[in-house]
Amino acid sequence: MLEIKKDYKYALVVPTSMGVRLLPPDRQTVFSSDVFYMQATSAETNVASICSYLGLPVKVLTTFVKDSPIAHFIKANLRSRNMEFEGREVEQGGPWGYRHQFNIADSGFGLRGPRVHNDRAGEVGKTLNVKDFDLEKLFKEEGVGILHLTGLICALSKETGEFCLELAKIAKKYGTVISFDFNYRASFWKNREKELKEIFQKIADISDIIIGNQSDFSLCLGTEFDLSKYKSDITPVEQFKETINQIKSQFSHATVFATNLRQVMHANRHLWGAVMLNGSVWESIDPKQIAVMDRIGGGDAFVGGLLYGILKGYTPEKQLQFGWACGALACTFVTDYLQPDNEEQIWDVWNGNMRVKR
Repeated sequence: MLEIKKDYKYALVVPTSMGVRLLPPDRQTVFSSDVFYMQATSAETNVASICSYLGLPVKVLTTFVKDSPIAHFIKANLRSRNMEFEGREVEQGGPWGYRHQFNIADSGFGLRGPRVHNDRAGEVGKTLNVKDFDLEKLFKEEGVGILHLTGLICALSKETGEFCLELAKIAKKYGTVISFDFNYRASFWKNREKELKEIFQKIADISDIIIGNQSDFSLCLGTEFDLSKYKSDITPVEQFKETINQIKSQFSHATVFATNLRQVMHANRHLWGAVMLNGSVWESIDPKQIAVMDRIGGGDAFVGGLLYGILKGYTPEKQLQFGWACGALACTFVTDYLQPDNEEQIWDVWNGNMRVKR
């Protein structure tokens, strides 16, 4: 079992590049819409929202464009989510300078899947640098329960990759648990495979919690697997178990390996499952049918729920159940991040309790 330090100021710390998502209303396409709903978003704060809404202290490490109305919008949103944040104010440098990323995405409907258009030119998050933060103070004096890193930030730029690696090293030095979600994005890796594999390997080598499936291990680390002895109808749970059994000895620090399992029936109906190795104990949830309003952020909520369960000292079985339920519940929100009322609401999802609460 993972040991979380008790004397922390922050239960969870996430480095991130904040941006906004533009979402057409009523599940319409981007092309056919002339009105959009704007929300502040990032994969890492999607994860952190579970803890922040349920009362655990969270800190966000990021950067902002100085005097930008989008930056003000993002800061107000983070405050509303009970998140403390710290970040350098970067001069825009004129109309063609820095800005916060734009993510333009519809929700899909029925047989029409969601489409995501990333617009990240001049993204201010690419400038994240260890020099902008007092990491000794954060990890040594204040204390952090879990540092959560993702492949999105590692792969954003050479600087951010080095930033994430340095964060991981300092966190490990002062007893913080390190969580690493590979979160592979092909467009980020183009012509940078050697550079990024080295960074990802170094971070994975000192991580305590690793989130990713077989494809993530293969694409991010170049890991090769032998599944030849298995039948073609091997289940996703069995495949993940065999994947981890073959490679877990390579990661001496890792205690937890986990992933969600998603099969899309149509845009509004998915099969949703999860599997985890915690120490020597396997836990799994066979895919169950869930309703989907918007799928974006479901995987992040799964990770956030899992980390919350670990921080709260749940049993491995309850950790996975809570993560599964957070992911399922997040898919009923139009925001990329889950906004849970309380733990009871999440456990009601797991228990299938859909009665009206009065």
